[in-house]
Amino acid sequence: MKKLWSASKKQILNSNLYKYERFLNLKYKIKFGLNYNKILNWSIKNPGNFWDSIWDFCKVKGTKGNILVTKSKTFYKNNFLPKNKLNFADNILSKNDNSKAITFISENGFKELRSWRELNKNVRKIVSFFEKIKIKKGDRVAAYLPNLIQTVEYFVATSAIGGIWSSCSPDFGAKGVIERFAQIAPKTLIIVDRYFYNGKEINVIERLPEILKKIKSIKNVVVISYPGQKLIRNKKIKNIKYYYWRDIKKINPSNKIFKKLEFNSELAILYSSGTTGKPKCICHRSGGVLLQHLKEHQLHCEIKENDNIFYFTTCGWMMWNWLVSGLCSKASIVLFDGFPMYKKKDLLLKIVNDEKITLFGVSAKYIDALRKSNISTHKKYKLSFLRTICSTGSPLSKDGFEYIYKKIKKNVHLASISGGTDIVSCFVLGNIYNSVVTGEIQNKGLGMDVDIFNERGKSIQNKKGELVCKKPFPSMPLKFWNDKNNKKFDKAYFQRFKNIWHHGDYAEVKKSGGYIIYGRSDATLNPGGVRLGTAEIYSEVEKFKQIKESIAVGQSWDNDIRIILFIILNKGYYLNSDLETKIKKQIRINASPRHVPAKIISVTDIPRTKNGKIVELAVKNIIDGNAIKNKEALENPEVLKEYTDIKELND
Repeated sequence: MKKLWSASKKQILNSNLYKYERFLNLKYKIKFGLNYNKILNWSIKNPGNFWDSIWDFCKVKGTKGNILVTKSKTFYKNNFLPKNKLNFADNILSKNDNSKAITFISENGFKELRSWRELNKNVRKIVSFFEKIKIKKGDRVAAYLPNLIQTVEYFVATSAIGGIWSSCSPDFGAKGVIERFAQIAPKTLIIVDRYFYNGKEINVIERLPEILKKIKSIKNVVVISYPGQKLIRNKKIKNIKYYYWRDIKKINPSNKIFKKLEFNSELAILYSSGTTGKPKCICHRSGGVLLQHLKEHQLHCEIKENDNIFYFTTCGWMMWNWLVSGLCSKASIVLFDGFPMYKKKDLLLKIVNDEKITLFGVSAKYIDALRKSNISTHKKYKLSFLRTICSTGSPLSKDGFEYIYKKIKKNVHLASISGGTDIVSCFVLGNIYNSVVTGEIQNKGLGMDVDIFNERGKSIQNKKGELVCKKPFPSMPLKFWNDKNNKKFDKAYFQRFKNIWHHGDYAEVKKSGGYIIYGRSDATLNPGGVRLGTAEIYSEVEKFKQIKESIAVGQSWDNDIRIILFIILNKGYYLNSDLETKIKKQIRINASPRHVPAKIISVTDIPRTKNGKIVELAVKNIIDGNAIKNKEALENPEVLKEYTDIKELND
């Protein structure tokens, strides 16, 4: 364990965490003595008081009730602050002046700004528009958009009226979009005409007829032109009303006071894919998400008013929601869309420098790519405003930790974080009181009773085990959409350990309280930190007459996860470069580029249970060099030998 960074006394005394400690001292007459673990233990033992204190300290706009927690024996039925009311949009629109709220930058350098006053005005225009087309509380608004300012505006407007937001990045093909949005039956679709990636223009609007054909609930379509480009005209479809910004900007902005909604009112639906069936539709609650994000931003990442936050993300990843919530702390946010190394390997670092970024968030994969390219900022960029770097998505290697301090910036808080789409927030993250050491996330989050269990459900230290959370927290999903009696919900999180949240990550906690995240412990794919299901791959592969059956797994590779597709070929067919290209193209178009396997390998058989189910986890463990448990449950355990020491998986 090598210490890489510690905050100075001045940094600590000027920190939000210290202000919060003093706030608790005054309110509860408790002294914590600049000790994070003492604050953490208090927050876990006193959940009602803790989350109530976050509401007060972070100055949430809303009304408070007189109940802190309604307790239940069932984990997810515990309710926090159930009588509190708020409007998420009110908290997003935390300022209304001419200072900068949002900056958009495309890969080709096109830049667009939005002041707080303009943001407020545009959101209110969209609210009026939604009222005009009769969008009301509980209605779903689907967005098929890149990371644009308009995306933020439509999200905020949706939350203002109590609608439920759901977004997909345009790198998802039409089929992937249909599989997600069709489940939630949106009334309105907001779609971009095109987007750009690595210099290539990709037409999105041409996918619209297929989407509308499959999702009959959509009655209104809002078309957005990509910034800096003329609108691509599309052929209109009968019985669908089309709207453009020119129509909406003519509408008088709503001057109504946004109605305060219940703490647990629906905010957004995010998607987490599984190994079978359609992606799960995870419905998140507004109050819980708001409190978690405020806590993480202000107490763990030290975000302050007038800060500039830049997180490299797409609208299909939970980190987009996390970034947008930065506006609730009166900080400005920077949105980037495109290839992060377009014409310039250090493009994002240039943005960090030019936009005076205070918090820069990226995937561990990106940091590793910079390291391998030997990118150094010392002579090129000052990065004088940068205080915090957040790394997430996949485990950051020890080399990655040391690279940040050697080549990017010495005096910076590397706050590695880990959580998930399931909670649209984090389980483990950083704090300014503790030192940053090589290869470890600093601590578990305040109010989060995180632990590592062995297979028997016993707490362990200094050993790899299952990441769990032993007590409820307010950003638990409200429900899965269309999940009768919460059957899928129960199965997803509470089947492994009774009444304990089981997240599906391998992790380790050190005696110091630091955490190491090793990646998924189930068969869910996680390349670049974005969770994908194998079902979407299988549905494309099975269309090939050459292929009898397939199995897809994630291989730990180069400090990330890459997808490996194993196929059984029908008699008379062989795997060649032509077939491989066709398979990858099919998956790219109909699922997404993220679903495309790095390797396709021909095998003679696939391991399966005695009732015929394929066993992805067994294959994953074999190729990652982990022990195979419960072989006796397999119908054909002998086939596992075929997956051992495959040469193609070594490069």
